[in-house]
Amino acid sequence: MDSEDEPLLLQGTWNLSEFEEQEEEEEEEGEGEGGTEQPAGNEQVCKGLWWAFGWVYTQPWASGLVLAMGFLVPFALSAYMFLRCEPLDIDLSYSAFEVRSHASAERFDALTIAVKSQLGSWDRHRRDAEGFDLEANALRDLFLLMVNRKGKDVSTVVNVTEPAGILGQTETGAHNDNRQKRRFAGYSYLQTQALWRIELVFVAQGDKDNNIFTPERLHTIHHVERLLMQHPQFQQFCWKPLEMLRDLPLGPSFCSPPSSLLSYLFPSERGGKIYYDGMGPDLADIHGALSLAITHPQFYWYVDETLTPDKLQSSLLRSEIHFGAPLPSFYSLQDRPLEQRRLFRDFVVQYADILSQQSTSKVKVLYGGTELFDDEVRKTFHSDMLLALFSGGCITVLVYVLTSFSVFLTFFGLASIGLSCLMALFLYHVVFGVQYLGILNGVAAFVIIGIGVDDVFVFISTFRQSAHLTCSMQRMIYTIKTAGRATFLTSFTTAAAYAANTFSQIPAVHDFGLFMSLIVSCCWLWVSILMPAALCIWSQCGAAHANTSPLAVSTEGSVGVVSARLQKLLRHWVAEPVVEKRKTIIGVYVLVLLGSVWCCCLLRPASHAPVLFHRDTNLQRLLDLRSNLSAQGIACHMCSGGSSKHRCWSVYSSGGLLTVYVFKLELGSAVPLYRYSLSASVPGPWQASSSTHGDVPFFQAYSSPHSNFSTRMSVCVSHAYHPRPRWMLTLRSCDASRRWRSEFDFYVASVEQQHSRRVKLYFAQHTISPYSSRVCEGPPGCVFSSGPDGPTQGSFYAPLPVKISRTSGFNPCSGGQCGKPAVRPLVDTGAMVFVVFGILGINRTQRSDNHVIGDLGSVIYDPDFDVFNEIGHLCKLCKAISANTKLVKPGGAQCLPSGNSLTSILPLLHPECHSLPEPNLLPGQLSHGAVGMQGGRVHWISMAFESTTYKGKSSFQTHSDFLQWESFLQKQLASLPASSALRRGFQTCQHWKQIFMEIIGVESALYSLLLSLAICIASVAVFTAHLLLLLPILLSILGMVCLVVAVMYWLGWEMGAVEAISLSILVGSSVDYCLHLVEGYLLAGDSSIQRQTRTLEAADHVGVAIVSSAVTTVISTVPLFFCVIVPFAKFGQIVAINTAISIGFTLTVTTALLATMGPGDFTRPPRAVLKAALVVLIVGVCGGVLWWTGSQFAPDTLI
Repeated sequence: MDSEDEPLLLQGTWNLSEFEEQEEEEEEEGEGEGGTEQPAGNEQVCKGLWWAFGWVYTQPWASGLVLAMGFLVPFALSAYMFLRCEPLDIDLSYSAFEVRSHASAERFDALTIAVKSQLGSWDRHRRDAEGFDLEANALRDLFLLMVNRKGKDVSTVVNVTEPAGILGQTETGAHNDNRQKRRFAGYSYLQTQALWRIELVFVAQGDKDNNIFTPERLHTIHHVERLLMQHPQFQQFCWKPLEMLRDLPLGPSFCSPPSSLLSYLFPSERGGKIYYDGMGPDLADIHGALSLAITHPQFYWYVDETLTPDKLQSSLLRSEIHFGAPLPSFYSLQDRPLEQRRLFRDFVVQYADILSQQSTSKVKVLYGGTELFDDEVRKTFHSDMLLALFSGGCITVLVYVLTSFSVFLTFFGLASIGLSCLMALFLYHVVFGVQYLGILNGVAAFVIIGIGVDDVFVFISTFRQSAHLTCSMQRMIYTIKTAGRATFLTSFTTAAAYAANTFSQIPAVHDFGLFMSLIVSCCWLWVSILMPAALCIWSQCGAAHANTSPLAVSTEGSVGVVSARLQKLLRHWVAEPVVEKRKTIIGVYVLVLLGSVWCCCLLRPASHAPVLFHRDTNLQRLLDLRSNLSAQGIACHMCSGGSSKHRCWSVYSSGGLLTVYVFKLELGSAVPLYRYSLSASVPGPWQASSSTHGDVPFFQAYSSPHSNFSTRMSVCVSHAYHPRPRWMLTLRSCDASRRWRSEFDFYVASVEQQHSRRVKLYFAQHTISPYSSRVCEGPPGCVFSSGPDGPTQGSFYAPLPVKISRTSGFNPCSGGQCGKPAVRPLVDTGAMVFVVFGILGINRTQRSDNHVIGDLGSVIYDPDFDVFNEIGHLCKLCKAISANTKLVKPGGAQCLPSGNSLTSILPLLHPECHSLPEPNLLPGQLSHGAVGMQGGRVHWISMAFESTTYKGKSSFQTHSDFLQWESFLQKQLASLPASSALRRGFQTCQHWKQIFMEIIGVESALYSLLLSLAICIASVAVFTAHLLLLLPILLSILGMVCLVVAVMYWLGWEMGAVEAISLSILVGSSVDYCLHLVEGYLLAGDSSIQRQTRTLEAADHVGVAIVSSAVTTVISTVPLFFCVIVPFAKFGQIVAINTAISIGFTLTVTTALLATMGPGDFTRPPRAVLKAALVVLIVGVCGGVLWWTGSQFAPDTLI
């Protein structure tokens, strides 16, 4: 509905007979009602309603009152809405596009509600850190009861002689907790429960072979993880599990390090032991560390699916940093939970700026997780919305210029648009009862600026062009009638195009269509009310005389210098050549139409999942990668090396340099004891030897012969003949006959080494009890006897003491100690399909809307479902489905809520339950299978299967997988007895909801396109009231839409939900310009001139207006190009493309068609509109009846 209505730049050459006829009819009606005429100058002013409008809008005080009420009413209603009504929620979630009324959504929602009612939350049954599953134990006890009733022996069943086990485990856990509390009495138990997390994904880039396990990339990842832990507030929010108390390098805070494979690759060393906590500064041997890590099934959670034990390469690496609750100054998780969440949110969003700067040419750092991802989405949305300010600024400048630099008209013109937004919001929220604003509604901030300003221009231009009317009341009535009718037609078609989307089943699209249709309608109404009042005050307060006194003098002045020149250019370079070569242009139009139709046929459905953000953004890349990663419901906070059984590793067996530490014990006598150890810490009362008095605190040696360092020395220890152990250094073997035994050996040099860094040390054994050996830097005080050097006295050369990293290049698998690689577990990389029995559907009769937020409804259970009667069929179905390798991954069948206890009992109930497939799960992860019990009865059961469906495929490609699942399951259910309640079972999956969201979105958008086309055809038919005027508009619209779709094909786009929704409004916006041209053709009607001349007159007067309208529309949508949110950007691009094509078609094709087939003597008599409306009504009723009849015979499908 674009600005369009400068077509109403009516001048003295226009045919005003139609308006005169209407005024005469209104005068006659006024006389018939007893009205009186009041002359104004030499003109007669009509009576009735139009006279009332004219009188109000010619009195400054009345116009001022209208302006005041125009401001007061929206503000008052808005105040009521914000203060007294429920607040509007901003729904930026992806789930806002889910179709809740579709069968796939109803099925999954029914299962979700059933699970929540049974367990309290959807994910609680999927992983239980305490190691037991309440529902599995309850079901086991129920099965045992049935087995006992059948009189079968259950003594061989595993763990059935124990009680449910919950109480015993709880007591044991409490005992262990108390023991740990006594051991760590000074430890704070705040932040011990993992509640929040930051999810990190490091993606290799920059190489052909993008392997993340290279030293450069691993050092980058290690730097990022350490950087996050160095945040000043990290210790206030970090997770502090009791398991971390065993990791000495983590003291004194004992914050849990990141859950990452870097715990193996960057271990730390303390006290001669290696801790796999990722806190070390040096990189271990990559292959050895990965060989150790892959022995744990949790390893596969961190890498992509291409990694195998034979090829330890991955394109990405996952990591998680967990944060604990309750926070300091809070007693528990339930203590002010919202305040705890707010404090964490304020803290964690600080990481966004840090992480956004950590990517390198080799590693792309992606980040998300609790609060951080949502905050990133909100910031992106708000930053895109700020672009509307730029659009508004450009439009403000344009309005200011085109209103002859009138601040007064600029202010009230823009104010009328803003007030209409408040009115539309009130109607949307209060009257229609919609509680949510979706992400698509943000487009309104851009579009309404261009639409509203166009209406403002029409009123200002029409008022200026009516300066030839000397009576102020007649001039105002003419302005209201002419501009109001023109803007009404264009606003109606645009609003109808948006309103057609309200028939969509997608909540976000429905709400978007409703909101846009309301805002367009309110904009027309408020501009029509306020602008005449503003023009009245402006014209009578001197501004009009100062700015527009030349307007009444000349035609050029009446339209402005710029407009006059543009009008001449359009006539000379566009209108006249088009009319002259109209047959050629029509021929080119036919060729373009055929080519466009051919390109439309080549446009393919989307081949990938919907894109919400630019491809290179953190948000979109993280969303794309989630198709390759495990499901978010699987938490792996205990998957890293810090939680594994190999979390601590001795370094005694490592080769290369050793550090021999010297400890000293003063006994109060003249001869102290010396102790030698490879560990940096030993029990008290031993103390590290100092460097005073010639003592050596430590020295280095080799663990094996190395170059000239080939002299072996032994450290011997004896516990005999003395109350304390004694240590001795010797060049010989330890003398067992004297109770000396070897503790460890090392290698040094006996002669000075050339070109090597070494130090000479002296050693000697004291000749006085307790006969301990001492190492020192020089002979004074170190050599205890004057005899020659011997096995226990002398000197040696050791490597210079340098700081040796025990973890650098450390290979824990050097001796083949790591074991076999673990089998890849089930980590939900495929779509999880649930086969459900005992649930008939969902009851949503209490819900009045189709939105995703709020109460989902209640479950309808199958009263005939009896798990004991159907147990054989259930086991048979489980085996049949798991055996279908085309649908189910190996090890992906999860028929039971939990593991071995039920597996051992079920064969006693039915022979079919022998050898049920066992799922390959992560340690500690419970089955996705679920069961609903209440009052000792099983109400429903669901079996879970990880399908082979890749979640990164497009919805149209994935739809075939859904059909295969549906047909296979129905075939299996059909083979069951007719009396079986299992025949009413169904399969459902969260991924099915997402694919139908896009499929239905595209289909509903195309239906909306057809509906808006029908509405526009009906509107234009009523307006033109002539077939030869309707036909050029229809042909123009057909060419415009086809060419826009062809341009989408040339740009490489595919038909997805965003493109389809954008196309659905094209008809309404395409009809505006050609409709204005046809209106100009009617107003320029004169039976004495030919259709070519009449077309030139229409183009001459309307061309400037529609070109100005196109400019304002493009200016308002260009900022959308730069939005990060792809639906915004695509919408802006399509609207801009459509605007350019529409103005081009209007100035060429519509002009040529009017000059060729337009009726030369048609002037649209008043009764012609009524006749056309009657014909359109009859055709519409017949079409509706035919559609309803066809829908009754159409087959019902899930789609």
